[in-house]
Amino acid sequence: MKIFNLSVLLSLAVAVYCAPVSEVTVQDEDFVKNYLKHFFNRMEESVPMFRRGGIGLLAKKLSEMQRFFGLHITGTLDPETVAVMTKPRCGFSETVARYSTSGSKWENNTLTYRIKNYTLDMLESEVDDSIDKALQVWAKVTPLRFTKIYSGTADIMISFERGDHGDNSPFDGRGNTYGNTFAHAFPPGSGTGGDVHFDDDDTFTFRSRKGSVLFIVAAHEFGHSLGLSHSNDPAALMFSAYVYRNPDTFVLPQDDVNGIQALYGPNPDVDPVNPGPQPPTTPDACDSTLIFDAVTTVRGEMFFFKDRFYWRNNSLSVTPLQNVITRLWPNAPVNINAAYENQEEDRLLFFKGRKVWAFNTTDLVPGYPKNISTFGLPKTVKKIDAALYDVETRKTLFFIGNKYYSYDESSRRMDHGFPKRVDETFSGLPGKVTAAFQHEGFSYIYSGSSMLEYEARSGRPPHILGNNHFLSCTKSSTNSL
Repeated sequence: MKIFNLSVLLSLAVAVYCAPVSEVTVQDEDFVKNYLKHFFNRMEESVPMFRRGGIGLLAKKLSEMQRFFGLHITGTLDPETVAVMTKPRCGFSETVARYSTSGSKWENNTLTYRIKNYTLDMLESEVDDSIDKALQVWAKVTPLRFTKIYSGTADIMISFERGDHGDNSPFDGRGNTYGNTFAHAFPPGSGTGGDVHFDDDDTFTFRSRKGSVLFIVAAHEFGHSLGLSHSNDPAALMFSAYVYRNPDTFVLPQDDVNGIQALYGPNPDVDPVNPGPQPPTTPDACDSTLIFDAVTTVRGEMFFFKDRFYWRNNSLSVTPLQNVITRLWPNAPVNINAAYENQEEDRLLFFKGRKVWAFNTTDLVPGYPKNISTFGLPKTVKKIDAALYDVETRKTLFFIGNKYYSYDESSRRMDHGFPKRVDETFSGLPGKVTAAFQHEGFSYIYSGSSMLEYEARSGRPPHILGNNHFLSCTKSSTNSL
């Protein structure tokens, strides 16, 4: 196989599912070794990262990194892995569990903080607001209280720095020496303990997605300042990779609440009658009662969607690989109604309400989102419950209530004679269709937490399968109607 260097891999990084890269150059080796050593820091210096006839320690470390980020576990430097390595992230090393702690905490619940200098990316008032709001994220769920001081040494010193700034943890600027780190923090303690540094070579914003929202970055770093390490829950604030969140609606996820309260306890001032917004929890794909929002194949791989999350299977993982939808598709909606892969145009489509988004790998196709009426659906249709692409006929079925429509992908027109009742074609469903996809000649129709397997030509009654039949969970028994 042709040897790829890093610049070529970066140009391919938008291609989500590609063949593994089996050989790398010395330039790649330096980049990958630095990244894995810095963030998954159990690299043995004496063991070669790469060797002819197979990849030694690299395969193990890359597999660990891929499992942590919910990637396809290949143990090789594929474009999807490189794309994650070069995305903005925190400079703290990884852990391999849900919330974890750094082994230290503050002895006092009243802490001081000081902003030593400001970035030119934002107004000083915007920086002040972002920092205060980020600290209050943690104060709302603990007894911790924060006071701003304007001179002297505070418990948490906050500054914007560039390059080598004297703490033995130089920033990489825009050079991506070992990944795009935009901030780091020190765990509680004396000296630099609790301090937070932001890389001023990166772009910080008050609300805009065109840059890193300072509030989100700061709230994450303050978690480290208070004693938390990284979590491998992709929904957690303490997950290492950056993802945009709306500062005005942000509520600290349950995994982070569990972690910080394990150190400091709950907020004694919370009104038990009116506690306020409840922490969002991460759904469990192996919950037999879970109702998926959508299921589809993407270039032969199955994806399962619920709320803000998706799961995918991998033979090297004993549990489904989980991540947040917007980490792979930054411009995608969450809490989608339906999804399917248009194999005619190699596109993935997401439906929510009256809109449809189309993606070519991870990029939003120009002109989208569009109204679902562009498919020829009546304007009275407010949402699509599920979509199924039929490989043999090259038609897509849209399920809406107790009816379904047939759309011809080649002519881009709705077929005549539709809608039809769902039970005319798919018998035995206990309720309305909630998700659907096709795999190896079978159609799989979800109705709530049940999934039915249909083989169109056999005439046999459908098999009833558990909702997580295709996931790395304990398989439920198979029955016939």
